Amino acid sequence: MWRCLLNNLRVSKILNFPNHVYKLDKALYGLKQAPRAWYERLFKIYVDDIIFGATNNGLCKYFTELMGGEFEMSIMGELNFFLGLQIKQIAEGIMIHQQKYFKELLKKYNRENTKTNHTPMGTATRLDEDPQGKSVDQTTYRGMIGSLLYLTASRPDIAFSIGLCARFQSNPKESHLTVVKRILIYLKGTDDMCLFYPRSDDFMLRRFTDADYAGDLVNRKSTSSMVQFLGYCLVSWGTKKQNTVALSTAEAEYVAAAACFSQVL
Repeated sequence: MWRCLLNNLRVSKILNFPNHVYKLDKALYGLKQAPRAWYERLFKIYVDDIIFGATNNGLCKYFTELMGGEFEMSIMGELNFFLGLQIKQIAEGIMIHQQKYFKELLKKYNRENTKTNHTPMGTATRLDEDPQGKSVDQTTYRGMIGSLLYLTASRPDIAFSIGLCARFQSNPKESHLTVVKRILIYLKGTDDMCLFYPRSDDFMLRRFTDADYAGDLVNRKSTSSMVQFLGYCLVSWGTKKQNTVALSTAEAEYVAAAACFSQVL
């Protein structure tokens, strides 16, 4: 779409000033500064899809007419599906989930008729490289990890478990695959869960953080976890293995807190 927009702009200028000599703006053709040049022209664009919102329908209509006068585009109406995310807008707020994507995932890996589980991973589960374990197909394992990582866009409750399993993609074992299958089973029993963003005038920024001490059996590093709420709305979350080896639980938690406040700032 970007190339089409450029061509439309160039053609319109040439038609208005046919005797002028034009200098090509190289920034719009794949160089490193291209994103900045585009954002100066259009604040936010993802390939050929633009999501915008406003506090009333009048503003939406005004923006639609403004953009329609600049670019060739079509309006799809109220947002309900975007890049695998399903969005449902109700009077009380907005719900975001990936039920359709997850059902396709269950069907792909033949987990439609399995029993469910209450947790994505056992509290006593601690994975290592398992050098004596039986190897499994890397392509299948990596495909499952990649699919589940995309699902964390609406399911922060599995972010830690998937991140842990993703560390062993280079040489996966049966013990790693068993944990991944358990995550799928857990999701099957909680497919009605979603992110809910209620209508509210509370804009207090709240953040929570925690860390496990030396949870990684390979190099004894701890893992930081954090979530940030704007009012009652979850806006950011994540888990990450710490860069250094903490010498105590307090040190691991301080490192996690520092990472959380960096994210907030």
